[in-house]
Amino acid sequence: MSTFVFSYRAPGGYTPGSADARAAWTAWLESMSANLKDLGNPVFERSTLGNCGTGTALAGYSLVTADDLEAAVALAKGCPFLQQGGGIEVGVIAELNPGTGSVGEDPA
Repeated sequence: MSTFVFSYRAPGGYTPGSADARAAWTAWLESMSANLKDLGNPVFERSTLGNCGTGTALAGYSLVTADDLEAAVALAKGCPFLQQGGGIEVGVIAELNPGTGSVGEDPA
């Protein structure tokens, strides 16, 4: 099983903390409990460099396990931000080979 990062992108003008928002996030995260490796944390202050997209802002992250990218994307489809004009980026975390600093197969 691979580990994926879910990077949450809040829609412009989003104010965190409403009861409805908390309930939606709690329900979605609980639905993924078997796959939730690290709940992660919200982001309240941020700064960007380069092209980070427009109309949304980094809002937090979680680490999730899934068999493959397609399965991780299926889990991500329940993200509450998707119904509010926000987004979620899903990326596979590549494991570095211990001691080599390189990605991929161990050369030995």
